[in-house]
Amino acid sequence: MKNLKIIFLILILLNISNYSHSSEIHFIDMKKILNKSKAGKGAQEFLKKKLSQETKKFDKDQSDLRKEEKDLIAKKKLISPEEYKKSLNELRKKNLAHQKNRQSAANQIFKKKEKARAELNKALQPILEKYMSENNISIIIDKKSIIVGKTEIDLTDKILKLLDTKLQSINLN
Repeated sequence: MKNLKIIFLILILLNISNYSHSSEIHFIDMKKILNKSKAGKGAQEFLKKKLSQETKKFDKDQSDLRKEEKDLIAKKKLISPEEYKKSLNELRKKNLAHQKNRQSAANQIFKKKEKARAELNKALQPILEKYMSENNISIIIDKKSIIVGKTEIDLTDKILKLLDTKLQSINLN
């Protein structure tokens, strides 16, 4: 009887220690936090709008260049060869400038996207640290690094709410 009590007590202690260790590791879905937070959504909408505006502007410029090229080809027999070469070189320069401007605009949008991601991560770090200390959590892992996990240790929605209260928007101008 005494041995049975000791075995029972050991099993209870082992079970409690296993439970406490399993509750120290949690995970969050960083992709969801970046895409579903108020600040993340706002940044994405701003960047999509900016990309759309730039695309329309550059598509119009591209069509103007094509029209100018067709006009030059139509005039080829009517103008002198020197004037044709001069006009062709000018058109090539315009086309190169157009391509450089388009690439520059794309790079600026990419830099703004990276700036938004960095600001979100910067705002998220103290929230995670505070939540970890308040709830006795040792490790928070990104969901993409986990194959299978219990939904009880997923902190994504809780952290998302905390982030939304702390960071409403990101200034990308």
